[in-house]
Amino acid sequence: MTRLIFVTGGVVSSLGKGIAAASLAAILESRGLNITMMKLDPYLNVDPGAMSPFQHGEVYVTDDGAETDLDLGHYERFVRTHLTRRNSITTGRIYDNVIRKERRGEYLGGTVQVIPHVTDEIKQAIYAATEGFDVGLVEIGGTVGDIESLPFLEAIRQIRSERGPDKAIFMHLTLVPYIAAAGELKTKPTQHSVKELRSIGIQPDILLCRSEQPLPESDRRKIALFTNVAEEAVISCLDVDTIYKLPLWLHAQGLDAIVINRLRLENAVGPADLSDWQAVVDAVEHPVDEVTIAVVGKYVDHQDAYKSIGEALRHGGLRQRTRVRLKWLESEQIETDGTGLLADVDGILVPGGFGDRGFEGKVQTSQFAREHNIPYFGICYGMQAAVVDVLRHRGGLPGANTTEIDRDCKDPAIALITEWRTASGEIERRSADSDLGGTMRLGLQECRLKPGTLAHKLYGKDVVAERHRHRYEFNNTYRDAVEKAGMTISAQSMDGLLVEMVEMPDHPWFLACQAHPEFLSTPRYGHPLFSGFIAAARQKKSGLPI
Repeated sequence: MTRLIFVTGGVVSSLGKGIAAASLAAILESRGLNITMMKLDPYLNVDPGAMSPFQHGEVYVTDDGAETDLDLGHYERFVRTHLTRRNSITTGRIYDNVIRKERRGEYLGGTVQVIPHVTDEIKQAIYAATEGFDVGLVEIGGTVGDIESLPFLEAIRQIRSERGPDKAIFMHLTLVPYIAAAGELKTKPTQHSVKELRSIGIQPDILLCRSEQPLPESDRRKIALFTNVAEEAVISCLDVDTIYKLPLWLHAQGLDAIVINRLRLENAVGPADLSDWQAVVDAVEHPVDEVTIAVVGKYVDHQDAYKSIGEALRHGGLRQRTRVRLKWLESEQIETDGTGLLADVDGILVPGGFGDRGFEGKVQTSQFAREHNIPYFGICYGMQAAVVDVLRHRGGLPGANTTEIDRDCKDPAIALITEWRTASGEIERRSADSDLGGTMRLGLQECRLKPGTLAHKLYGKDVVAERHRHRYEFNNTYRDAVEKAGMTISAQSMDGLLVEMVEMPDHPWFLACQAHPEFLSTPRYGHPLFSGFIAAARQKKSGLPI
């Protein structure tokens, strides 16, 4: 039976439950356990796919095409397990399932209630996502005391009661604030948070105390006394300058030993091998070079909207001991203030986005990078902007545009595709009238690289697979036009019908892809496109030929 670790948070939101849970998972994985993770989110949206990036942040995409919370990105960057749609569950999805069952008559005409029907659905979702693994870590979104998360908390209380304390444990993350005026840490918020948790029948086994100052032994004893948690299980979760230190920090305090003891897994584990994480931290702390990368996006005021982009760029630097400084620029700024904002950078990345706002700024950015020989990396909308740029300014088609912005444009170089084949071989279709939610080309799909291209050199293979998330595609009518304009189509879908990557062979480093390679980048292994991009930025900075 899979052991379960339920991770909750109290006092305030954004304490870092996801990173703390992922760090523990990384340690347990390093000890030989087969680990999975999942996120339970209390909002009523079925998934975050149609939510505003300014409010929700990044929509992360899994291999099987699920649009999920950004915490799944943290999970996959810390553990080797690839997650699926089963690993991200919202209240909206739970209620959708319950209502569908009720409409089909599966409840035999009975009254449908939160307990047991909703909680049973939650429990089944947890079991389905964690079955077959040694340990499953389940993070409950929100903060204890929120009315929205109560059904999830009740469900995990029931699981603990049903499975017993050696099969399911609770880890609670709280804030221990430092009051500068008093010159001391305050434990009362943690006490109240645990009191709230205990009032609904959950006694935490482990406390992670987030603070900006080390937790004194006296405060540790006080917290243990007032929360009924063993003193050794009160863990100081100090702020760290890089999140990749956290597995090392938590292991040093014996968190994994406590978990293994509570779950009776002593005979199933070996010693922790955290050498990979030590190497990552060493690369962070001892760089040999530094580059500045401009990220010209649509949602840079809320950097969580590009969380995986920022991390993937840093991973690319780690692979060559290079510190990557990010200059976040709103694409509308380029339209109003000009491309002079890009003059002092070593490389330019244009990420994805939706809608017409700021698109012309992305086109101008592509043109500037192309004409000034600055390394350019376009992702999704960034590729589409590059295609429009080249057709307008080198292809003699000033009316080139995307139909996402202008349905009646003279040269629709980017258009809504109506049909494509999924990785499973099924044909998916859509139209301009389709609902926004669930109408995109999503998930891991293979493409074939053209020999002799930059893309082929970077990957070092003929066929690669990347995750997708977009509605609009390169219009095949313009293949000849872009190639005549000097742009090479360097990757296509396996059936040859979809353009996946383009590049400029007469440019030092200019590559754009329709997929989202940032979703497969990890701190331990990086990603070939991001590593290549940072290497090109280093050469640009040094003045050496790229």
